[in-house]
Amino acid sequence: MLLLTLRGTPTLYYGDEIGMPQVHIPPHQVRDPWEKNLAGLGLGRDGCRTPMRWDRTLNGGFSDGKPWLPLGPDVASCNGAAQTDNPASMLSLYRALIALRRTTPELTLGDYRSLEASCDLLAYARGHQGGRVLIVLNFGRVPASFDASRSPGQVLLSTFMDRRGEPVAGTMELRASEGLIVRLSE
Repeated sequence: MLLLTLRGTPTLYYGDEIGMPQVHIPPHQVRDPWEKNLAGLGLGRDGCRTPMRWDRTLNGGFSDGKPWLPLGPDVASCNGAAQTDNPASMLSLYRALIALRRTTPELTLGDYRSLEASCDLLAYARGHQGGRVLIVLNFGRVPASFDASRSPGQVLLSTFMDRRGEPVAGTMELRASEGLIVRLSE
């Protein structure tokens, strides 16, 4: 949510949209020259270069042959096919964020105004031609609160994909690791 609501051109790497994890690569399977030359320092890039997980079949649907790197755990649930029809999946969140960015001038053309950066909470506003959106991100592992008493509005999107249309006024509660985008009414 942070990447797709800030100014500038967002860059997404394959696998981001399904939440592909960094994969541990055993020393005998390392391909990255950097890791081979400086073995054991953890500088290799292979863990984020594993094959794309298209589906739950052998090798994630990437190839009928043996891939150059292991796919890692959770291929059955962390793949494009498994997330396509799940409205609460990481893939659905990315699709919603990209669609919102495309249709919300405040997110593509708007200015940036920092509102709060404390502990695990980051809040900022984006504005364009009188319209404003508020972005509040809880990076913590525990719930957090944000004082939105001067920023009434309505939730456009939650990272949990379950709060759309919820009114915002007063104190806004965010769950652990939740981000909210709010259309401001004032």
